[in-house]
Amino acid sequence: MPAPPRDMVPVPGGRFRMGSDHHYPEEAPAHEVAVAGFLMDRTPVTNRQFAAFVEATGHVTVAEVAPRAEDYPGARPELLRPGSLVFVPTPGPVPLDAWSQWWRWTIGADWRHPTGPDSSLDGLMDHPVVHVALADVEAYCAWAGTALPTEAEWEHAAWAGMSGHDYAWGDELEPGGRHMANLWQGPFPHANSAADGFVRTSPVGSFPANGFGLHDMIGNVWEWTADWWSPRHAPARACCAPDARARSIDPAVPAIPRRVLKGGSHLCAPSYCRRYRPAARHAQAIDTGTSHIGFRTIRRTPA
Repeated sequence: MPAPPRDMVPVPGGRFRMGSDHHYPEEAPAHEVAVAGFLMDRTPVTNRQFAAFVEATGHVTVAEVAPRAEDYPGARPELLRPGSLVFVPTPGPVPLDAWSQWWRWTIGADWRHPTGPDSSLDGLMDHPVVHVALADVEAYCAWAGTALPTEAEWEHAAWAGMSGHDYAWGDELEPGGRHMANLWQGPFPHANSAADGFVRTSPVGSFPANGFGLHDMIGNVWEWTADWWSPRHAPARACCAPDARARSIDPAVPAIPRRVLKGGSHLCAPSYCRRYRPAARHAQAIDTGTSHIGFRTIRRTPA
């Protein structure tokens, strides 16, 4: 069954200043980049859209398949069951470098069950789909006739002509007290006041669009891109070098390449992970989805 028409907006080509020399080291060096125009999904892919893809294709996501013991040597047998990583708030303050305190491998968590086997998509059909690994995203793109944006395309779209500021909308996180994105308010990871109205994901389009008409480029969920991870911005076209995939691998997890995520999520807070900025970037193993990672797609316009 073919994919239904998509709600995409034109992103004009142009030059912009990519990255930042003033925040996290992986965002440097800031540099001038030119991109051609393209069409981009107005919002992240929703549960409703992903359900249509699954219904049409019968796709089974990575989180719904038991991991193979040979791919994860040393893994405890009881963990080699279908599942995914779910954020669970801690009872109180914990060291902010102890991510295992708030991420829990949850048997039965997947895109249909975003917080575990007893959860469902009731009331969440217009929220971003989560728990999607790279293979799931690429299968969706093949069905939809779309592609993932490169990191440069994504960042250009997020800036919407505002490159040079701290945030996608200017230099204040909450201008005039207005919440511009679904982020974490309060001490992370134990006390989210949900002053923006949401504890976890939010319906797409709940916050203002940027200058290109794109919603949720910042916050809500992280978004996959087409680029392999590098610890700093690489020279021009290095993302496409034959060894870029190999160089993306974390030596601590030697078998799993990583891609660049962009945009931050509802778990980003001033006290932790200040990556609610277009220049921010994060590494993600391609075999793993979580409860705060989604995606959106593009179509490149003919030359």
